[in-house]
Amino acid sequence: MNVRILSIFVLGLAVTAGGFAQDQAPPSGSTPPAGQGADAHGMRGPGGMMGMGRGIMGMVTEVAPDHFLVKNAANEIYTIHFSANTHIMKQPQRAAGQERGADRGQDRMMAGGSPPTPIKASEIKVGDAIAAGGETDDKAKSVGAVFIMLLDPERAKAMRELQANFGKTWLMGKVTSISETKVTVHSNVDNADHTFVADENTAFRKQREPITLADVQTGDNVRVEGATKEGQFVATSVNVMVMPQARGGPVKPPGDKPPQ
Repeated sequence: MNVRILSIFVLGLAVTAGGFAQDQAPPSGSTPPAGQGADAHGMRGPGGMMGMGRGIMGMVTEVAPDHFLVKNAANEIYTIHFSANTHIMKQPQRAAGQERGADRGQDRMMAGGSPPTPIKASEIKVGDAIAAGGETDDKAKSVGAVFIMLLDPERAKAMRELQANFGKTWLMGKVTSISETKVTVHSNVDNADHTFVADENTAFRKQREPITLADVQTGDNVRVEGATKEGQFVATSVNVMVMPQARGGPVKPPGDKPPQ
């Protein structure tokens, strides 16, 4: 399966990166140090999810002054381009005593309590696990990174476990069609269509407010939890995701020309 990691975990990293960048922006007219940007960059993506599009998570196989090579779970090699405007951070370690719940582990992985720490690109080594988001070219297997996060090893392991459960206990994607109680979504996690069904026990929410299936619209981005029963993914909860907007534009890989 052609897995390109776009889970709630990576989206959470994007939100964290954007918010942290705004808090840490240097004064107007100053030059940001390597690995930090002057503002929070907007990203392009489905449903306006900070425009990130897809995220890439994997193991660093090569480091260079302006890019990393990363192998993802599908053994694809992506080139992660970065510049002085890329927000490069280190994910905080899990707090002592913090546990990962069986059904909410992906949400707790993002919480952690402490904000990420800015680091230099040189602090990322071969063998490290990183997540990156930005302008993605799947044909060229490259990402012009808006943010790069060095992952805590424990959480990187948990993320791989979460990935293995995609389609079994959770789904995420953009709603493409709704037929009675059957909903089809297109997910960038695996670049494929998935369907789920709702029943009388399915809980629907949007920004923590209760809604109904009738409130879910084509084009909405949803996060679904549930289980497979008799060949169908039956949803126990459906959350319509509303992501914050950010300013600026993505980092372009070398060779990209500005519009004429």
